[in-house]
Formats: sequence, structure tokens, C-alpha cells
Amino acid sequence: MRDERREARRAVEAMVMVAEAPVAPGLMAQLIEIPAAEVEAICAELADEYRAEGRGFELVRAAGGYRYRSHPDAESYVKRFVVSGQSARLSSAALETLAIVAYKQPLSRAQVSAIRGVNAEGAMRTLEQRGLIYEAGRDPGPGTARLFATTPAFLERLGLDSLRDLPPLVDFVPGAEVIEALETSLMADSRPPPEGNGDEAGEANSEPDR
Repeated sequence: MRDERREARRAVEAMVMVAEAPVAPGLMAQLIEIPAAEVEAICAELADEYRAEGRGFELVRAAGGYRYRSHPDAESYVKRFVVSGQSARLSSAALETLAIVAYKQPLSRAQVSAIRGVNAEGAMRTLEQRGLIYEAGRDPGPGTARLFATTPAFLERLGLDSLRDLPPLVDFVPGAEVIEALETSLMADSRPPPEGNGDEAGEANSEPDR
């Protein structure tokens, strides 16, 4: 391997190692002064080498750039290492709100609340503080409500390169037969009991006076 290529590989490794967020290949290409296509090729080579050597980490593409992450096989050891409470989990309400923003962005707090059927103010505030959503603009309508969208940190946490990598919503929608069965069940539950059945059943099941 020629010296220039080796030096470029070392530079890519060093930059991704110290970066707090995924590093865009275009930025690395500019700093190393090589074509972006060569940076992409170097990252692919490094990822293959780490995989072949069975390293405890991976070089992956996320949020439009490259980052290191621990290998999934080492998850149990990482969990032991991480201090309890260091990364508090999101509540189910926050996760539900985050999913709505991810698929419907940009949208306002009022729109999120309307979709969820409950006030989403607290969940939205939590997601904003965690850096998972941000104010992406203002609604041009009356009141100019703040519109929210997901951040690059959201993509990074999920290991996605872009929002296009989100699973399609159809994967979470029940099939027509399931919906039909639910509707039939709900209709049956909503029918009033036949007249007289309740009293007769009550008399039949009542215990005799002692």
C-alpha cells in the first residue's frame, strides 16, 4: 500500500475516532485533500477489515456520515460497563411522540397532541432536551406555531443514514382481516342484551333464601 493511501486511512480513522457526531465523507475529503469517492472506498475497506478481524467495534454509516459503534455481539459487556442511570430510557409516551414526529415531520405540538389524543407538551419538551427533535421552522398559518423535526442525533441513535431508511408505516398497520375482526368484535360488544335475559339469568343463578 502506497504511503499516501496509508496516511489517508489513518486520517479517516483519527477523525471518526474523535468526532462526537458522524463525520460526512465530503468533509473528510476536503480536509485530507482527496476525492470523496476515495474516502467512501477507504471507509468500506476499514469496515470490512474490522469485520474480518472480529473487532469489538464497527465503522458504520449513520446520519449522512461515518461513526464508530460497539459491535452488537459485545452488547452484554457494554451494558455491564455503562453506569446504571447514565442513559435514562425514554418513556412510552416520549417514544410514541418521537415516532409521530419522525414519520409526520415537520409538525407542531398541537398536531402531535391531536394525533396522540393527549397533550404531548411534556413529551415534546423531553425530546427537545434530549436533542432528538428541534424547531425546524414556523407554520405560516395563524399563530405561526413552531414546527418540529428529528435531528441528526435521532438518526445516529437508530443507526440510520437518512429518514428514507425508516421502516414503512405499512409494516405496522394491521391487515384488512384483522381490522374486520376488530370491527365485528366491537359491534358485538356494543349490542344491548336481549330484553328479559338479564332478569331471567339473575333469577336462575340466584341462591335460595336460607
